[in-house]
Amino acid sequence: MKKTKILDCIDKLLKHESRLFLLERILKENTNNDTFSKISASISNSGKCKSSFTKIEFANLFYILMDEGFLFFEILDKKNNRIGFQKFLENNFTYSGKNDKQCEIKNISKEFAESKGYTYREKQIEFLNLLIFRLQERKSRIENW
Repeated sequence: MKKTKILDCIDKLLKHESRLFLLERILKENTNNDTFSKISASISNSGKCKSSFTKIEFANLFYILMDEGFLFFEILDKKNNRIGFQKFLENNFTYSGKNDKQCEIKNISKEFAESKGYTYREKQIEFLNLLIFRLQERKSRIENW
């Protein structure tokens, strides 16, 4: 009986995959049509990881992870490490812009500078409090399982 379920799942997966190939072919054939171009662009942008954070919150999160040494590209070279992080974020993530619309990160260096500087101290503390609150809620949920 298990084999039947596995075979059914594989069959459904292959049908799904063939539909995706068909859709991709249709989109490629109709690249001159504006509607299809917009759909195609939307599909190609969907490869980026989306975030519920604003751009500055997003920069704060990754700056903290970088600055505390949780994540790094080059641990000994802080300048290149920061440049690597900025390029990585710009190439792989989107953030929540106006009306919760996902926006590409075209340049995040200003927000990284704000995350580093003490000028925006209150914003950083507010963000950290939000992050700590969410992590504490998660901890409570796990403890109560």
